[in-house]
Amino acid sequence: MTRREVRDSAFKLVFEKLLRDDDIQELYDIAEDIDEIIVNDEVKELVDGTLAHADEIDEIISGYSKTRKLSRISRLDLAILRIAMYESLYDDRTPMNAAISEAVALAGVYTYKEDIAFINGVLGAFSRDRAELQEDNAEAPSEDGNA
Repeated sequence: MTRREVRDSAFKLVFEKLLRDDDIQELYDIAEDIDEIIVNDEVKELVDGTLAHADEIDEIISGYSKTRKLSRISRLDLAILRIAMYESLYDDRTPMNAAISEAVALAGVYTYKEDIAFINGVLGAFSRDRAELQEDNAEAPSEDGNA
């Protein structure tokens, strides 16, 4: 299973969780029963991590969404944004630019054209701020006065 397929399955499960109040294990079981969504350890890791950090991720999304309040972001877009943010913040295997590119690719399949631009804009602004923060931290002198 490719990383893109893992992400696609995880997206469907995160989106389904946004629509239903069911326990995630129940959603895994349903997905396996209907055999339309692949559920393996990689998918579960991505879904579980995304859901575990959803509140923190939503705060970040709210801070970067200049045109829509969190409650006005479609659930499709929110699921895509949550996964990309989770990968950017917590998955050492996924570079931020790859997470953004994959989020835009998912949006291209599942959302409207204007939503692709919105998702790219939120993630792009987040990425730029993270890069600046990392640059500032790299340039800051250490406690012993060395850079």
